Amino acid sequence: MSSNSFAVVLLSGGLDSMVAGALAREAGHRLFALTIDYNQRHRVELQAATRVAKALNVMSHITLPLDLSAFGGSALTDDIAVPKGGVGDDIPVTYVPARNTIFLSLTLGFAEVTGSNDIYIGVNALDYSGYPDCRPEFIAAFQAMAALATKAGVEGRPVTINAPLQHMTKADIVREAHRLGLDAGMSWSCYDPTPEGLHCGLCDSCRLRSKGFEEAGLPDPTRYAVKP
Repeated sequence: MSSNSFAVVLLSGGLDSMVAGALAREAGHRLFALTIDYNQRHRVELQAATRVAKALNVMSHITLPLDLSAFGGSALTDDIAVPKGGVGDDIPVTYVPARNTIFLSLTLGFAEVTGSNDIYIGVNALDYSGYPDCRPEFIAAFQAMAALATKAGVEGRPVTINAPLQHMTKADIVREAHRLGLDAGMSWSCYDPTPEGLHCGLCDSCRLRSKGFEEAGLPDPTRYAVKP
């Protein structure tokens, strides 16, 4: 691949987006990173995103303020308790309404401005919390929309939405992080950090993270207040 191939990584600071970014780099892209500061309660992930962007040697990392707490409607942006009872079958209250649709739209605009032909997002639809905007159907639909909604798409150069973790388990993602030589301890997953800066160990995201390391048979560098 040409060294002039650019990609934008939607970088949350979590393990999944970190691995997606590293896969983009491995594919030969020169990277831009976009992080959305949506006034989430787990703001420590913004610091993680900064660490990960530096480790990925991105050309530019933008942290864009977009206060979704003005809408509320989610335990991540409103005064709603984060569930700690385990991963269920229903869409949990940690779902942020239309989050990936909003974030990918912003990433699409950044991709056009930077001349990037590819976007990388770390969604997966196996070991996850059941969010509708993590499913393959959503990514495919957004890809079709992107081709219609942009100058690049109309001119026959549509941006490709890459979701390389789409069909991976969390254990697969942990193994990929290890293979890529990433320090998983740089990333952040917890939805409800303790005042001491620990992962709570009981929210869905902590449980899925811990399960991934356990099933991968690799040491978990995460500092939990309660072991999942």
